[in-house]
Amino acid sequence: MRYFRWWYKKTRLEKKYPFIDLIRAVPLRQIYGCPLGGIGGGTITRGWRGEFCRWQLNPGLYHYETVIADQFTVCLRRKGQTVYQQVLSVEKPSTLQDWNWGYCGHYAFYHALYPRAWTVYELPGQNVVLTCRQVSPVIPHDYQDSSLPVALLIWEVENENDEDVDVSIMFSLQNGTGTKEDKRGGHWNEPFTFEKEGKQVAGVLLHHCTPVNPFTFAISAWEKAGTRVTHFTAFSPTGSGKEVWQDLLQDGRLDSPVGRSTPTEKGEAVAAAVCASCTVPARGHRTLELALAWDMPWVRFGSKEKLHLRRYTRYFNSKGDVAPALSHYALTHYEEWEKKIDAWQKPVLENSHLPAWYKSALFNELYFLTDGGTIWVELPPDGCAEDVQGLAGAGLSQHLPVLREYGRFAYLEGQEYRMYNTYDVHFYASFALVMLWPKLQISLQYDIAASVVNEDVQPRQYLMSGRTAQVKLKNVVPHDIGDPDDEPWQRVNAYMIHDTAHWKDLNLKFVLQVYRDYHLTHNSQYLRDMWPVCQAVMESELKFDTDNDGLIENGGFADQTYDAWIVTGASAYCGGLWLAAVCMMCKMADMLGDGEILQKYTAILEKGKEAFERLLWNGKYYNYDSSGSVTSSSIMSDQCAGQWFLGACGLDQEVFPKSHVVSALKTIFENNVMGFAGGTMGAVNGMTSDGVPDASSVQSNEVWIGVVYALAATMIQEGLVQEGFRTAEGCYQTVWEQLGMAFQTPEAYCEKKIFRSLAYMRPLSIWSMQLALERHQHPQNPPRQNPSTLEP
Repeated sequence: MRYFRWWYKKTRLEKKYPFIDLIRAVPLRQIYGCPLGGIGGGTITRGWRGEFCRWQLNPGLYHYETVIADQFTVCLRRKGQTVYQQVLSVEKPSTLQDWNWGYCGHYAFYHALYPRAWTVYELPGQNVVLTCRQVSPVIPHDYQDSSLPVALLIWEVENENDEDVDVSIMFSLQNGTGTKEDKRGGHWNEPFTFEKEGKQVAGVLLHHCTPVNPFTFAISAWEKAGTRVTHFTAFSPTGSGKEVWQDLLQDGRLDSPVGRSTPTEKGEAVAAAVCASCTVPARGHRTLELALAWDMPWVRFGSKEKLHLRRYTRYFNSKGDVAPALSHYALTHYEEWEKKIDAWQKPVLENSHLPAWYKSALFNELYFLTDGGTIWVELPPDGCAEDVQGLAGAGLSQHLPVLREYGRFAYLEGQEYRMYNTYDVHFYASFALVMLWPKLQISLQYDIAASVVNEDVQPRQYLMSGRTAQVKLKNVVPHDIGDPDDEPWQRVNAYMIHDTAHWKDLNLKFVLQVYRDYHLTHNSQYLRDMWPVCQAVMESELKFDTDNDGLIENGGFADQTYDAWIVTGASAYCGGLWLAAVCMMCKMADMLGDGEILQKYTAILEKGKEAFERLLWNGKYYNYDSSGSVTSSSIMSDQCAGQWFLGACGLDQEVFPKSHVVSALKTIFENNVMGFAGGTMGAVNGMTSDGVPDASSVQSNEVWIGVVYALAATMIQEGLVQEGFRTAEGCYQTVWEQLGMAFQTPEAYCEKKIFRSLAYMRPLSIWSMQLALERHQHPQNPPRQNPSTLEP
């Protein structure tokens, strides 16, 4: 009832989105394909049938609507006569009825390998094959082009006839995203050409003039030799569409009127079209290159308090007039992008020892880094310490320089769980970020570190317990950095189910990531800056060791990332994370020459290891907790999370006995994996010692895909490679092949195929499998900085 009252106030009175909407969950639609766009500039998802159907231009807020006017149409002409004209869509809508809809899906094939996708269309009876290749500039270790809000639609045309054929591809687009804003009035279109260095693109700009976060779409094509580009500036997407259809049908081109369209009236929508045409010789091949760009340089979050400048404006201006330049840049640089994408993906794709499903999962799960409500912003040009909350008191010498150079990055816990940079979950997902865009992980960590020193004394009632407490305590890692419908970074901890100040995992996960990041990036200044923050959060954590045995205790409630699964006393999950963090504190203290801290945590580690083994090891695996309850001996699939991070940092021999780790992993494999759903659905979170899934909570009875990928990585680290792949494959087959959840991998599902929280952050942990495989194949650790260089 507390939640319902809060939900009613939020949605009905405040007209806001709840951070988690348990009343109106997003329904499963088995339609999604590869999203369009770079990192942090908004995304548009196309379905595997070609539709434009999921929109995230306003940061962190999603709109699920198929806009029927957004289509590709092909026109074929022979000897001056149109012989075939077809919308490349299986839909048969009630609007645009003069268009030839109902393409037979039997003749098309779709596949995706993020950030690219391919759709092959056979045109029945025409001996012509079209391949649309979709390309977005998502390029590892690139912090410029990867930020661009653009996508390429490259059409390869194969003519298998003995005569030439004239081919036209028309790209139509509605001005808007299918919301009521499309009919608010005041929107308008205009044609454009943009020439630079002898290369010209042409198309139409669609200006979407909303009071908050206005933007401009650009649809365009490259006017290369042999390619003619024409356009239709404005037509009604709710009418018959006859004027556009007949225009194309007449000569395979559009009339290309000059001048801007009249602004729309209230209640009226408007669309535009661009057409690229060429002649394809008999038995020949030609390419038509089209682009979609969108320019929303300044954004406001839900509170409308601050203006934020998107990252791409660092390289293009922020006046809202760069859609033509973005289009030109994309069309003239995409070949270079594809070479970089090929070089990145080729070693994995050509590795014959890796199964095909893994190659698909590894790259396709990366969709969430762009389509996770992702925002990447610049500091204001005149940004100073006051713009970075907590900077003054945090002692983070490189915080401001890092943000000035690489910007601020945030992504949602999930498309349904609208909290930015949810830290207990980012712990798992962060492997993708630190391996592919490490500067963004460093930036994110600086923001978290700065927030640690702050407190928010505003009182809040928490929905689970009903108790009132302050929003944020000092020297405690926040749960998240805010709600996109409020003001992220300014007000943290949008999560209000539990008071996370008493969670046991958040502080530990900060320390573990600091050391892991240093181990992979060798950034010694980052380590120095983070060291005082690590000391502060660990000192805060020490209060949870209530009996001074070197091991923290859980509090008898759901006080960690499993926020509906009660844990009491010493626990395998939090206890293991604690010991791993203590170990890394010792390593960092040694490298930084801090003898006092080294001595302190070395003593804690020795005591804690003994207590952990004595209280939790049962001869085969580590018990869930030490409470002695009915379920305290449950087999938790995530019991080796601490060892997972230790192994990723080359410290796998430091804390837990090797024989115990391997025994625990084998027990998990036998019970949670093979003993659950016939070994076909991954690892259930909890399994009783009797071989029955632990039903003591909703979460213990679920499979968490991101946890399973982390478990598989741990198995690979420990030499159980085949077991690791078998474990992870169950999740891929369930999500992508059985449930049709492509590009919306959920947080969880259960054996009865009930799922929770579509499009979730945690499955990005599959990149820890890749790190483990690389280490397994090349067991020598990468050289770390010479400790002497880290002396203060």
